Amino acid sequence: MLIAPLNAFPWVINGLVEAWVSVRRVQHFLDLSDMDTASYYLHVGSLMKNKEIMMRSADFAWNHDKRRRPGETEEGRSVSMPIEKRSEFNQSSILFRLSLDVHQGQLIGVVGKVGSGKSSLLYSLLGEMQRTHGTISIACLQSGFGFTAQEPWTQHATLRENILFGKQYDAATYWSVIEACALMDDLKILPAGDQTEIGENGVTLSGGQKARVSLARAVYQDKDVYLLDDPLSAVDAHVALHIFRQCILGKLQGKTRIIVTHHDQYLEKCDLIVMLKDGTIAETGPPSVVLHDTVFLASTSALVPVSSTANFGSDERGDDAAVEPAADGAPLHRLVQTEEKEIGVVRFSVYSDYWKAVGHCLAASVLISLVLMQGSRNVSDWWLSYWVVHSHHAAASSANDSLSEVVTPSLLAHLHQKTRASSIWYNVTEAEDNVFFYLTVYGGIAGANCIFTLFRAFLFAFGGICAAKCLHSKLLGSILKAPISFFDVTPIGRILNRFSSDVFTIDDSLPFIMNILLAQFYGVLGTLAITCYGLPWFAVLLLPLAYIYYHVQRYYRFTSRELKRITSVTLSPIYAHFSETLTGLAYIRAFRSSPRFIQTNQSALEVNQKANFAGLVASQWLNICLQMLGVAMVTGVAFIAVLEHFYRTVNPGLVGLAISYALSVTNLLSGLVSSFTETEKQMVSVERAQQYIEGTPSEKFEGILDIPPLWPSAGIVQFNDVYMSYRAHLPCALNGVSFETHPNEKLGIVGRTGSGKSSLFLTLFRMVEIRSGDIMIDGTNVAHLPLSDFR
Repeated sequence: MLIAPLNAFPWVINGLVEAWVSVRRVQHFLDLSDMDTASYYLHVGSLMKNKEIMMRSADFAWNHDKRRRPGETEEGRSVSMPIEKRSEFNQSSILFRLSLDVHQGQLIGVVGKVGSGKSSLLYSLLGEMQRTHGTISIACLQSGFGFTAQEPWTQHATLRENILFGKQYDAATYWSVIEACALMDDLKILPAGDQTEIGENGVTLSGGQKARVSLARAVYQDKDVYLLDDPLSAVDAHVALHIFRQCILGKLQGKTRIIVTHHDQYLEKCDLIVMLKDGTIAETGPPSVVLHDTVFLASTSALVPVSSTANFGSDERGDDAAVEPAADGAPLHRLVQTEEKEIGVVRFSVYSDYWKAVGHCLAASVLISLVLMQGSRNVSDWWLSYWVVHSHHAAASSANDSLSEVVTPSLLAHLHQKTRASSIWYNVTEAEDNVFFYLTVYGGIAGANCIFTLFRAFLFAFGGICAAKCLHSKLLGSILKAPISFFDVTPIGRILNRFSSDVFTIDDSLPFIMNILLAQFYGVLGTLAITCYGLPWFAVLLLPLAYIYYHVQRYYRFTSRELKRITSVTLSPIYAHFSETLTGLAYIRAFRSSPRFIQTNQSALEVNQKANFAGLVASQWLNICLQMLGVAMVTGVAFIAVLEHFYRTVNPGLVGLAISYALSVTNLLSGLVSSFTETEKQMVSVERAQQYIEGTPSEKFEGILDIPPLWPSAGIVQFNDVYMSYRAHLPCALNGVSFETHPNEKLGIVGRTGSGKSSLFLTLFRMVEIRSGDIMIDGTNVAHLPLSDFR
């Protein structure tokens, strides 16, 4: 009775320690302060008429501290502090003494050197920073802001869904926004128009296209205040001109707009210019005053002038005809396919791969140690039954009970003396001091069992570690060698799922449950062997029960295995959505879309929990079925034992041993079926890892030439009729590109958005393999060089 609790005790201790560490980590996260708009912003009633934003002596910092700030009341309101105390506390602040009034409908331009705090000013308005002093009031807190950051953020969805961002589709508004943000020409070249799927982080779009999609999303939300962080830096000059004229001055006319830009021509159209320097407002005023100020000219010498050909009276974008989305019947190439999932039993090759990961010798040693462990345990139990049957007291008691009334004491002594003289083995097993002999043998068997158990535990743990390290190394190697196109079509959530959930299963859960499976399997074999040896007729009962057990476990295995696969697949959307949410958290909060994203996350989590719950229900069904069959087995064993004892055809000691084993066979068989199905479920993680190990495409690392000595020496780059596309069904991004450079040249590459500028560098570094043509450096074809040495 103590074996099972003692075996489970170390795991209980380990689980408690892990749970305690996890609870403390979660508690530390939960103790962090939440974003509290009530304490961050001053009450809107303090705003004067027509004022959208008002800041008074406000200091902001990026460090978020869960403790209450010095100089704040329990409610978080700022109170007055001495100047010396304020300067001492605000030494970590980024923005200092900001005082600004923004009226409704104004266009505010923010300028300053790199690192002066322009982006931080916008984030302070969003409430993403920590206010350390002063006050800030904003009228549009409930409706939120229209916001674009320097780094555009896109969701893994269609282009239209990115722009709508959960808002109801209105055709007139939608297409006017598309026109204002200069996306018409881009929709013409995209495979499915605005129904084109955008990969994670906008991998299917150029930098300028992502910036314009981000701007269109903000414009479509129809907010009262817009915070635009350098939205024109990633687009061409004439596209920037169109956006500024049609969108910022046109579509957003009447809105309050705060725009960060380095183009001085656009600043002339602003109502007010705010110049930042070292985290503080150096000067504010109308463009006619600030733009010609010597301080402004000295501090913003890096401003980018707009080309003279770009004027507000012309538009060089060409045909702006409306573009309708692709017809419903048109074939669409989905960028991201549904995650692959195997069907049916786990293939034998998966078990073979795990065996190889453990190692042939180590795996065989584990099995041998299990056989010796179980064999020594069964032999020790058999020896106890033999001891009971052949002990002196048992023999004497049995003789006295049956012969006391028939045989006289003198005759019994004579027979006993004659038997002792004729049997040497009797002298050993039935002598008065035979306890020492039995205990010695039993102690030797028990000691051997302990040694075999220790070897099994060590070898199994070491084998599990070896397998986990081997599979993780192969998985990581296959991902690191994958081409860039693989990450374009594979959501990060799927990769994270394999490196987190599946790798954890291979590290921890699989060795644990497989250890139980093998122990239960050999335990069942030993139990059946002892039971059939003690009660031979038990084999007759065993055949129908084995048939029933087989069909029960087969039915359960099919169900539980598919449920495990569904559970694993439904985890990927949770990881992907969570990662995407963290990346675009500032956008989500600015648009006041947090409830929608929380609902989406809960929906994905609920789908995963449904699969988990179904797995638990199936497990409980199996337990009930196995318990009912166990009752039938114990009843049959007891009935056979009574019959054989009545006819005196068996050894009483072996009958007792067989019954004691039969009582435990129910739990053993139940544990065997459960652990077998659970092992098969856990092997799904090995199966999923093998999908990426064997199925992930790899870059061409081998080469037929060695790197020449002192290469490259002149640096002559030559493209000969190069064609390149990112995927097979996509049009070529480079169409017959041919050029040759000369030594010591400084080259500039220009072209409008999507013309292939970045593609040149991707092909040069062989991040994407070309379809045809040659790329030569100093006369050496780079495709013939080993990739790692070449890079």
